[in-house]
Amino acid sequence: MDLKGILSIGGYSGLYKLIKQTKNGFVVESLTDKKRMQAFATSKISTLEDIAIYTETGEVSLKDVFKKIFEKENGKQTISHKSSADELKKLFAEVLPDYDRDRVYVSDIKKVVNWYNQLVDLGLIDLEEGDDEKKDDEKDENNEKAINKEDNKEEDATEKNKE
Repeated sequence: MDLKGILSIGGYSGLYKLIKQTKNGFVVESLTDKKRMQAFATSKISTLEDIAIYTETGEVSLKDVFKKIFEKENGKQTISHKSSADELKKLFAEVLPDYDRDRVYVSDIKKVVNWYNQLVDLGLIDLEEGDDEKKDDEKDENNEKAINKEDNKEEDATEKNKE
């Protein structure tokens, strides 16, 4: 599950995918209807990867919260974000028993539940541990191979020039 390019933009409902950075902000695409728009640098923009939920002992990344909900719901959607406050708090208490009840508001829980349901609909949540890390390792390995090839070509050219 890679949440790097998935954005939440203050004042806009839904989630967005980062397309590119511009001089004044970003070009984003809605995950639901695929419409593109400009998100200005003055907007409150957060990547889901950077969001964490307060607990009594620290913070838990949103990715981990999504995984816990995914496990609880067996990969299916959970309750609606429009459910009552008590139902939402009960769900969160089951998934994250030590969440900080003073700093995590019902509005925060609604966002998390709504985002989770959207991502499940789009098939963007999985339980593959280290899948992102494997991809990063493969990229690093491929980059290293490319660098080594370039170094070898330069050495071969230098040796040929000496002859």
